[in-house]
Amino acid sequence: MADSSAPDARDAPPDAGNRDTSNDGLIRQLPDVLANKIAAGEVVQRPASVVKELIENALDAGASRITVRIKDAGRTLIQVTDDGCGMSRADAKRSFQRHATSKIRGIDDLERIRTLGFRGEALASIGAVAQVELKTRRVEDDIGTLVQMNGGTMETHRPCATPAGTTISVRNLFYNVPARRNFLKTPATEMKHISDTIYQQALAHPGVHIELDHDDRSIVQCEAATAQDDHERLRFRIRQLWTEDRAATLLPVSDASSYLRVWGLVAHPERVKSTREDQFLFVNDRAIQDRYLSHAVRKAYGDWLPDKAFPFFTLFLELDPERVDVNVHPTKAEVKFEDESGIYGLLRSSVREALKTQFTTPQFDPCEADASATSGGASGAPSSSRPTPVSFGDAEPSASPTTSSRSSSGSRSAPSSGSAPTGSRANAGATASQSGPLGPLTDRLYRPEDEVDADASDEDTSAPKSTPGHGPVWVLHGRYLLVPIDEGLMVVDPRAAHRRILYERYQARLQQESGESQQLLFAETIDLSVQEAERFEGLQDELAHVGFDAESLSGRTVALRGIPPKLDTERAVDAFRALLSDDDSTPESATETRHKAWARTLASRQALDRVGDWALEERRAFIRTLWQCEVPYVDPSGTPTLIRLSLDEVGALLNKA
Repeated sequence: MADSSAPDARDAPPDAGNRDTSNDGLIRQLPDVLANKIAAGEVVQRPASVVKELIENALDAGASRITVRIKDAGRTLIQVTDDGCGMSRADAKRSFQRHATSKIRGIDDLERIRTLGFRGEALASIGAVAQVELKTRRVEDDIGTLVQMNGGTMETHRPCATPAGTTISVRNLFYNVPARRNFLKTPATEMKHISDTIYQQALAHPGVHIELDHDDRSIVQCEAATAQDDHERLRFRIRQLWTEDRAATLLPVSDASSYLRVWGLVAHPERVKSTREDQFLFVNDRAIQDRYLSHAVRKAYGDWLPDKAFPFFTLFLELDPERVDVNVHPTKAEVKFEDESGIYGLLRSSVREALKTQFTTPQFDPCEADASATSGGASGAPSSSRPTPVSFGDAEPSASPTTSSRSSSGSRSAPSSGSAPTGSRANAGATASQSGPLGPLTDRLYRPEDEVDADASDEDTSAPKSTPGHGPVWVLHGRYLLVPIDEGLMVVDPRAAHRRILYERYQARLQQESGESQQLLFAETIDLSVQEAERFEGLQDELAHVGFDAESLSGRTVALRGIPPKLDTERAVDAFRALLSDDDSTPESATETRHKAWARTLASRQALDRVGDWALEERRAFIRTLWQCEVPYVDPSGTPTLIRLSLDEVGALLNKA
């Protein structure tokens, strides 16, 4: 019977049969060919990786012109030609050795890297998994050098005739690593990655001429930008890669701190996409991926962005190389910053300022406005007296016979005028007293249609014609407002616009210590769920800020005694429950996020359903109030509140018809 204590061969290490019993041990230095193949697994992930490494080498060599030729989406051929400094015969040979580089010499150089490449791994890794041919010549040399690599083995190293610069041809990528070749995606997918790489490098270096050909067909043809201004050079390159329209509508970003410069171009909130693919971030001209900094840009847009929409941006961060570590990722796609939070803050504020200051206010046609004034507006009556411009919604309606007004703290008081939305346009209009000719304007939005006064003033206003809401405003089928402007026509969706107005009003109320509440003649009793009751206990004071005067009775029953002004009881109860159901479990700024969600909920519950029979001055007041909002272009969910049709666009539509 076998000894049960005898070792089982299955328990032996894989190498047990050839165990080295000498003092040398088991660890061996891998051959260079094998080591390079292993390194290639990180550096050369797909054809686009080869393109990236070769273009970066060309840029580091000072190239002003780079041509990339692709065959079969990179499987058959990747060829990069540049007019850079070239290499000597000895350097051309050494360039295929692992960790052979001209870009760093010691630890100090590694801590302040100014070049795109620095590890000396690219050519060695590429040469290990492909058939590579390098031709290079320096300007001062009469003859160039040819080097041919085959799967990591140097087969040729001799003089050759070649233009100044360098041409590297990579054929049959992964020919000796079948598993890697089989994992390549479809030609269309691989070519998309190559194009993305070209776009990144072209944007980062607008002063360099860059071409891309695929199967002898020109894909990208970018001439070098010659403008001196950085923004204009970048705009020129974007025009080449995309369209004149995209380049013309981008907003410039420019800001700086003691150690950082932020600049670039970002999209207007009206021109966003449903994917993140056109978002580019560069650190010292190096394309990087950084979700944290991309989040800073997203936060800068805030409510200006619709849900699941993403802005185009090309942004550059320039800082001392000692403040950023680029040696933290195999493909150098990620970096580490010394002051990440400071960079986040400056990036966010610089983009935010660009968005706030670069919006273009629609200019109203003076001729149209003058014609309206002469004819007395829509009614045709002479315009003898012109009321003061008002901020739509500044005048609060008087309390109804069945309600009274009191502050959320419980003390009764007369109705007071609400706060105008704050923002860059908050002072565009003055406030009129409720006894003035425009007193009923706001009431009309909240009263049933049969109560609306059809005789409201249609008189014109003497306010400047360069701001919205002082010329003709027409109603289209009770659904849209049409406003002529200098550029053409502005079409406003009053439902979305009203949601924006109400949203900013509720946002302002939530910042106040107390809010106005419309008291109910008979309190509404509401039975809450366990979760709703718990949330009510913690949020009772905040609910009072938006006008909900409520108190616990017994168990999970709440008495609702007051509701936000101008919100009917049924909608108020619905909104109250919705606020208690909103989830505020956000990682940062939970209170701010909750307040935004509340303001969105209340605005959607209270917004008007249709225009109705507003008088001309009511329509004007509505447009003026919209334009006083901080973000007049979209509602809280990102739905556009307006579109602008230029005269050229109208003409094009007519020509097509």
